[in-house]
Amino acid sequence: MTAALRHFSLDDILERPDVWRGRLAGARLPAVSSGFPALDAELPGGGWPRGALSELLSDDAGFGECSLLLPALNAAREEGRWAVLIAPPHALHAPAWVSAGVDCARLAVLAPESPRDLLWAAEQTLVSGAAGVVACWAERAAPGEVRRLQVAAAGGQAPAFLFRPRRARAQASAAPLRLLLSPGPQGTLGVELFKRRGPPCARTIFLELPRPAAWRDDHDALVARPASAAALHRGARPLAVA
Repeated sequence: MTAALRHFSLDDILERPDVWRGRLAGARLPAVSSGFPALDAELPGGGWPRGALSELLSDDAGFGECSLLLPALNAAREEGRWAVLIAPPHALHAPAWVSAGVDCARLAVLAPESPRDLLWAAEQTLVSGAAGVVACWAERAAPGEVRRLQVAAAGGQAPAFLFRPRRARAQASAAPLRLLLSPGPQGTLGVELFKRRGPPCARTIFLELPRPAAWRDDHDALVARPASAAALHRGARPLAVA
């Protein structure tokens, strides 16, 4: 054993944020709060991991999933860094994002022409280290491409998010954190953590989003309709944050 290796004790090694100690409670991982205490309590490190890829799986958009990104976007603003959104499914509703505290002057929205280009753009953005947060929406992503994103994220301190369809749940993924998102009752957001560092989470967490009571009533009436009617109602509306 060299002198350099003898210099570090086991306690020193276990204090490193990239060494997982096999438990959730007390994990000292660099993270950004999700803004929801119930979710933070289940996330290793107490929030979205920095320097790691988080996968968010859903077959829909616009039911409140972007609310999960707001604290990370605001953290990037406070750090004076850029927030980068790549291929979001709908046009952003700028007034809603501004009212949520997002600095649109440092918000970049990229619209690559092909799925291959958008994953490449996400990887290069993470490698550059210029962004404080990166979120990418991809209809398809091969395991090797997801692995490249994880490696790129691990080289920095920015939280990285990859939105994918629900069918990707059955695919292997290098992302250390994977969540399944769905609309919940009374306009809540359902979150199922099916992969994380630590013990499994066997329950679905329903998060209360800041929605008007009238919106909740309309939402429940819409959910009771046939799926085709609900899809028609959604249409191509702007991507809001609530």
